[in-house]
Amino acid sequence: MRTTDRAKTWRLPAVLAATALAVAACTPGGDSDPTNGAGATDGNGGGAGAGEVVMISSQLVPTAEQEAMNNAILADFDGSVNFIGAEPGPFNDQVRAQEEAGEGEISLIGGLDGEFSSFAADGLLMDLSDVAEELSDLGINENFLELGRLGTDQQLYIPWMQATYIMAARQEAMEYLPDGVDINDMTWEQLTEWGANIEAETGERRLGFPAGEDGLLHRFFQGYGIPAFTGGVNTTFASPEAVEMWNWMSDTWQYVNPQSTTYGFMQEPLQSGEVWVAWDHTARLIEALNNQPEDMVAFPVPSGPEGKAFMPVVAGLGIPTTAPNVEGAKDLIRYLLQPETQATTLSEVSFFPVISAELPGDLEPGIQAEQEAVAAQTEAEDALPALLPVGLGDQGGAYSQVHRDAFQRIVIGGEDPATVLEELTPQLQEVFDASGAPCWSPDPPSDGPCQVGG
Repeated sequence: MRTTDRAKTWRLPAVLAATALAVAACTPGGDSDPTNGAGATDGNGGGAGAGEVVMISSQLVPTAEQEAMNNAILADFDGSVNFIGAEPGPFNDQVRAQEEAGEGEISLIGGLDGEFSSFAADGLLMDLSDVAEELSDLGINENFLELGRLGTDQQLYIPWMQATYIMAARQEAMEYLPDGVDINDMTWEQLTEWGANIEAETGERRLGFPAGEDGLLHRFFQGYGIPAFTGGVNTTFASPEAVEMWNWMSDTWQYVNPQSTTYGFMQEPLQSGEVWVAWDHTARLIEALNNQPEDMVAFPVPSGPEGKAFMPVVAGLGIPTTAPNVEGAKDLIRYLLQPETQATTLSEVSFFPVISAELPGDLEPGIQAEQEAVAAQTEAEDALPALLPVGLGDQGGAYSQVHRDAFQRIVIGGEDPATVLEELTPQLQEVFDASGAPCWSPDPPSDGPCQVGG
């Protein structure tokens, strides 16, 4: 299975997404019986929210995931749901078309933080502060709630589920952990020391990063390295603190398996034993943790001087101002945030909970290990969420290429980091000028294109 930032990113054909709302009898999976799963409920017992809730989502788009949503995740909802998974283009078009018409069928939106930012900027979302308050006993992650306010004093979306990147290690690496270090509360400098201990005792370089062509190493710099050392990402791109991060990475690389420049998914070298300690996306570590549960541990990413930076792929739930069934949509939000539903979501589609309430049921060992690591990461006192790039459009590839170029020149090529970052700053600024993308967290908000800083 090939993955990107999220566990899976297959796309629903645009024609299906575009016509899904217009065809009342159409089911989101395309080949599913509308009398099965959530669609079989009659809406009785829905209280004020009785009646169908049409939910459109840019997440859970693949047919298998839509079937999981309908037949498992929504199975116990006391109401009728028409769930439509749509790729980003049609998803955005449908939401905006309803707003322009002043009425429509969509009552609930499921999407990523960046998508909600765009809707909120145009006044398309209702304030859900009352729902957030009602669900406060579930322990919804406060950092994610803050993201859902989108820089306002209103709760414009409720966090729904998340994916992210964590660490994993083989058990044989544990005996080389620096004295007194807790893997759940360590620093990036201590990771380097760990790698040095392994190399000194075994003669092998056993740290690993996905630096191959299909790897996601650029996300490490965007969401982990740069924010952890600088407290920002784009406004601090060429800062002295960013230079410190690149110096750290260069120093650490002497303990990294040289085959890392060929790795796309770290689960394979972890299982083979080529690598003992690795960073990667949860979806690219899960096979190792599931296949060899007794030999593996999962743990949160280390912290830098500015905190435990991590890149959450946060999906949320919002209600459009033109929603025809507001109470039904709120009922569905309440349902999707319950511990039982969050556990089912994790088991069925590998999206992790956003709540701290204890989850019921038995999980596969790898999923359980990842869930504990994700929870420790997001709930850490020094947690520093660094969002996925927002608003870059077709400049997204160019944005990531800047970080890959910096890695190649500084870490692999041995060039001076301050010089390289200074030379790459205009290239990165061109990305923002061309896309018009504003700054995103943890950088402060900007009026107009984000300004790359040093």
